[in-house]
Amino acid sequence: MFELSFIWAGIIAFAVLTYVILDGFDLGVGILFPLAETEREKATMMNSIAPIWDGNETWLVLGGGGLFAVFPLAYAVIMPALYMPIILMLLALIFRGVAFEYRWRTERWKPVWDRAFFGGSIVAAFMQGIALGALVQGIDVADRAYAGGWWDWLSLFSILTGCAVVVGYALLGAAWLVMKTEGPLQRQMEGYARWLAMGTLGFIGIVSLLTPFQDPVYFERWFNMPGLALSVAMPGAVLAAAWALFSGLKAHKDAQPFLAALTLFGLCFIGIGISFYPHIVPPGLTIADAAAPDESLRFALVGTVVLVPMILAYTAYAYWVFRGKVDPDEGYH
Repeated sequence: MFELSFIWAGIIAFAVLTYVILDGFDLGVGILFPLAETEREKATMMNSIAPIWDGNETWLVLGGGGLFAVFPLAYAVIMPALYMPIILMLLALIFRGVAFEYRWRTERWKPVWDRAFFGGSIVAAFMQGIALGALVQGIDVADRAYAGGWWDWLSLFSILTGCAVVVGYALLGAAWLVMKTEGPLQRQMEGYARWLAMGTLGFIGIVSLLTPFQDPVYFERWFNMPGLALSVAMPGAVLAAAWALFSGLKAHKDAQPFLAALTLFGLCFIGIGISFYPHIVPPGLTIADAAAPDESLRFALVGTVVLVPMILAYTAYAYWVFRGKVDPDEGYH
């Protein structure tokens, strides 16, 4: 029987992955927003995510709230370590959400809100990547508290991961627009998706090569059995997903590039999970160490067992209702 703390670690990992793949593509649409050539194309890009963008962020709330409720020690360490990138990410998401609503209500200030939409999207994506890189390179913990400095989160590695997430989200956004649009905008996004896919794969390769050197534990885990088998299998899986992505773009398939891009993100998430396990805050804080008492975990699990299927159900329903291509003459405005 699994310990409750590991069940909860799986739930939070699922919430974070779901957030990344769902909010990732709508942040990607925002990153690509300035590349739209006409107001009609901008409206189409926004309308493609209008029904679902705010619902996607439910998973961010679930992941952060779950971390606070069931891994309070991890929350207490991560927040002071990553205070600045997390605050900047949240502010960027707020500006982005406000811009989403206000740009339809004005003509004079529309360029300002368009820039806010783009800026909020790219800053939020970059800060998420910075936070990821800071976690991967490790957080200093002493006496069950954060023991590092104010700027420990900022390094060449975390900047690299920040850039990687921006390019990866832009790929998701381009692939989403390939699936949801038609005509010149779709062809334009197919071209961008090819370049962004090459950039994403390049970043995956560089970050994968550098990660084992961030901590000796990572190196041992990936280059000793059974991790060595995964070190061989993971590149093969990434290449298969890349082939599906490029072949789908070449054949002008609608959904295949998007599904392949999501697969790339899923594989990267699995790789990070393999590097971290059994730590929740590497290199020194394990899942079991950071967990709340079993009574609290059990109590929270009862509500989560009800809540998560409900969120999945209404999310799936929203995507089903708004399936198909976006009509440029109808939408949010």
